[in-house]
Parts: sequence; structure tokens; C-alpha cells
Amino acid sequence: MRTPAIVSALTIAGSDSGGGAGIQADLKTFAAHGVHGLSAIAALTAQHTRAVTAVHAPPAAFLRAQIDACFDDFAIGAVKLGMLANAALIEAVADALDAHAPAHVVLDPVMVATSGARLLEPEALQALRERLLPRATLLTPNLPEAELLLGRRIGSREAMREAADALLALGAPAVLLKGGHLEDAAEEVVDLYADAGGARLLRHARLPEAAHGTGCTLASAVAANLSLGLPMPEAAARAADYVHRALLGGYRPGRSDVRVLDHFGAMAPRA
Repeated sequence: MRTPAIVSALTIAGSDSGGGAGIQADLKTFAAHGVHGLSAIAALTAQHTRAVTAVHAPPAAFLRAQIDACFDDFAIGAVKLGMLANAALIEAVADALDAHAPAHVVLDPVMVATSGARLLEPEALQALRERLLPRATLLTPNLPEAELLLGRRIGSREAMREAADALLALGAPAVLLKGGHLEDAAEEVVDLYADAGGARLLRHARLPEAAHGTGCTLASAVAANLSLGLPMPEAAARAADYVHRALLGGYRPGRSDVRVLDHFGAMAPRA
């Protein structure tokens, strides 16, 4: 049996019927980076740019079957984890990661949608902490997600540094803590990348736009870069730059003011 000549990236996440986030954003990001995209759908959502109106989670055994099928036929360079709605799905994913041992796992701990809808059942939070965090090679929470994981408020850049250290202590060897929700960041967005070698700030001008799918896109861009062989710090920095460019070129396909990202235009850096 021949060895696959192309490295793939796998997203295990929820589907967004509105096309702006989740599986749809992940696959567009993989394609924009020239990486073959695979998907295991962990939730079906009925949503658009204004709200999530319904969520349906598949049986855990079927999610595991999707994951096994991908690993059975493709050379997977990295796995991106997104929306995993309940503890049973988290357990199934953790067992699959143990069985297949991918080189990189980028965990985006999706808990609440941009619209405010809760996407993770409360009792699943501990399963995420205990079963997925130790298996991730990079954790990419926003500040509200990090606050839920740590059980404390993060209200300043200094608190972000302390939170990154605390998240590293939970088991992931690297953290990309997204600072877009920080109240004192009026003119710029500052994300914090941290690993055992130290921390670095990733700075971008704040754009006056409401956006949809930025977190999904960031995590999947890191996964794509890792699949292409980039080291983790560079993969994270390039992914943050990519999201900023994608938001600059974003557009409004729905009736709200929320933008979705220009995934393909973002691959051509602006002058």
C-alpha cells in the first residue's frame, strides 16, 4: 500500500450552517494554506450570523468512526479540536487521540458562540480539563474561555501572563491566549503565546468590526502551519497574522453587521 504524498490536517469540530465558523471555516483555512482538509463532525448546528438556533450532537461512536476513517487513509500532520458539546464526545476524542497519537493537537476550547449561545454542556468542562488539555500540544482559548478553565477573572495584560502560566500547568505545552476581549485594549489586540521557553506578545491593530469565526480560523491556521512543518511559535505567529488579514478583507453575507473572514484573500499579504 502506497504512502500518502500529501500531508493532511483534520478538524474535529461543529458544523456551522451559516458557513462562517466551525468546520466550514476550518476547511477553508486548510485549503487556503494548501493543506488537504479532513473533517470529523462533532456537532450539527443551525446558525447564521445572528444566532445559534439549534444544536444536534452525534452519537460518540459515530464521531469515533469518522476519526478512525481519517487516520486509516491519510497522513495527518495536525489535528484541530473545536466544538465538542458534551462529555461523551470529549471522551471519544481523547480515546481516539490516544489510539492514533497525532504529532500535533491544537485545542480551541469552544464554549460560547459569538452570539452568546452556550456550546459546551456545563458538566463537560471538567472532562475537557482532564481528558483533552493534557493531550493538546497547543491550547488557544479566548479570555472568557480561559476564565472558565481557570475559575478566575483575567482583566489585564499582567493577568494574561499569569493565566498563561496557569494554563500551561494544566498540561498543554504551549498556549496562545487571545486578548481580543480585554477591556483596556482599545487600539490594538494583543495575544500572548507562551511555552516552556518563555512568552511573546502578538500585536495587531484593533479593527472596528464584529467578526464571526476568528477563533476557529486561528486554531485551524496553526494546525495547517504545523502540518506544513513550521515550528510551533512560528506557526502561531503566522496564524495570528493570517486572521488579521482575513478580517481586513471580511464581508457581511447575512442580515447582521457580523463579518465572516476572507480566508483565501488573506493568503496574499497586503502592502
